[in-house]
Amino acid sequence: MNAIPTIPPPHPDPHAPAFKLPPLACDTHCHVFGPDAKYPYVADRPYTPPDAPLSKLQWLQARMGIERAVLVNATPHGRDNLVVTDAIAASGGRYKGIANVDASFSDAEIGRLAAAGVVGCRFTFLARLGGRPDMSTFETVVKRIAPHGWHVDLYLPAKDLDNFAPVLDALPITYVIDHIGVVDAKLGPEQAAFRALVARYERDPKCWIKLTGAERVSSSGAPYHDVVPLAKRLIEVDPDRLLWGTDWPHPNVPAMPDDGDLVDLVPLYAPDPAVRQKLLVDNPARLFGFAA
Repeated sequence: MNAIPTIPPPHPDPHAPAFKLPPLACDTHCHVFGPDAKYPYVADRPYTPPDAPLSKLQWLQARMGIERAVLVNATPHGRDNLVVTDAIAASGGRYKGIANVDASFSDAEIGRLAAAGVVGCRFTFLARLGGRPDMSTFETVVKRIAPHGWHVDLYLPAKDLDNFAPVLDALPITYVIDHIGVVDAKLGPEQAAFRALVARYERDPKCWIKLTGAERVSSSGAPYHDVVPLAKRLIEVDPDRLLWGTDWPHPNVPAMPDDGDLVDLVPLYAPDPAVRQKLLVDNPARLFGFAA
């Protein structure tokens, strides 16, 4: 049996960003891990994270100027979503959640998650996280979540988009592609994978994209300026279905980022304050259902 790798903790002292986020700015992709003693990690997890509890996330958000967040339940917690729903309950309406569910979840269980502030569920398509999900399970889950107005969050590489085109075209609900489709930033906007992502985004109004994971797709490293042309191209296509986030505490990254650098990318992506307002406030409010 292979040993479960342990991943590094987040940056211990990220700098306060030079860019001041607007009121109600939302981090649309972050995680809470543990503490393991209260929210145990599952035995078959692909990696073991260091505890990154709600208190640490709240400290990070205060330093960055983030007022709202969407907590994405990551694979170490399996199908137990309590770590997310407890954080939502403690947030005073500032958090929403993305759950991990499968075909074993009843309509009543999904309804309880929806009542607790969950607005979608996630499927991963990366080999290191288990590879392609069982598509019959995927179809069953989509049917069950549709009546609740949920969307599906897809950790799906852009290079595989064409293979999944029939599945995406047939979806009756909104879907969100994580981390700019995990393209390779050094190949620029003209690479085949990014062109496939742009084409998908242009032609399918159900498709949203997260401008997250700059530290994952960058080849130049901090402060990740090689990602800027990709974000600008997507904004040119349509700024109304794009979302920003940190991906804190950054599981499985090549090098741990300083979250201040990630915030300071925002004005480079979107020099126009009106576009920044969409990315940071208006688009998340619309998709995730935050109160006005």
